[in-house]
Amino acid sequence: MKLGIGSGSTIVYAVERIVEKVKEENLKLICVPTSFQAEQLILDNNLTLGNLTTCPQLDCAIDGADEVDSNLNLIKGGGGCHTQEKIVASCASKLVIIADYKKDSIRLGEKYKKGIPIEVVPSAYTPVGERIKRTLGGEAHLRMAKQKAGPVVTDNGNFILDWHFPDTVTDWKQVNTEIKMMPGMKFALSFKSKEAFLK
Repeated sequence: MKLGIGSGSTIVYAVERIVEKVKEENLKLICVPTSFQAEQLILDNNLTLGNLTTCPQLDCAIDGADEVDSNLNLIKGGGGCHTQEKIVASCASKLVIIADYKKDSIRLGEKYKKGIPIEVVPSAYTPVGERIKRTLGGEAHLRMAKQKAGPVVTDNGNFILDWHFPDTVTDWKQVNTEIKMMPGMKFALSFKSKEAFLK
């Protein structure tokens, strides 16, 4: 089995259970990480590490979410690795989102107040932020690092804008399409989960 392993605190518990199943059932499992953190988690638990070059098609991907609405739209990327998370999810036949009840909401932005993360090429963060504000409303702020001077830099070498969207935004499919079409954009926002399991 080929499994995508996501990032975040809930995934640590999922991996612990996966390790138990591998031992109990002698499973042959290759794990493809979505981030440096996920890679370390795989290695620390002595699971077989793979990548999308050798495993471009995955049976399943598991990941966490920052918020899940009643239509299974997700906010991801609070940890800054949503581009890789989205790529790994797109390679999987099934996506399983693991989140506790605190992440469950009627509409996006109800509980997660940090904005929707948008990964951008460094040279494009100002024009993309202004274009988002002009076309979609709200405010897009460059995410600044806490342990170093300057902005947060993703595993892919990009910057993150956190978009604080207006309450009037409800058509997430259209918003996602509009943002993805902006030059300098890498990956954004919410995406539709094939399955969302709230723990």
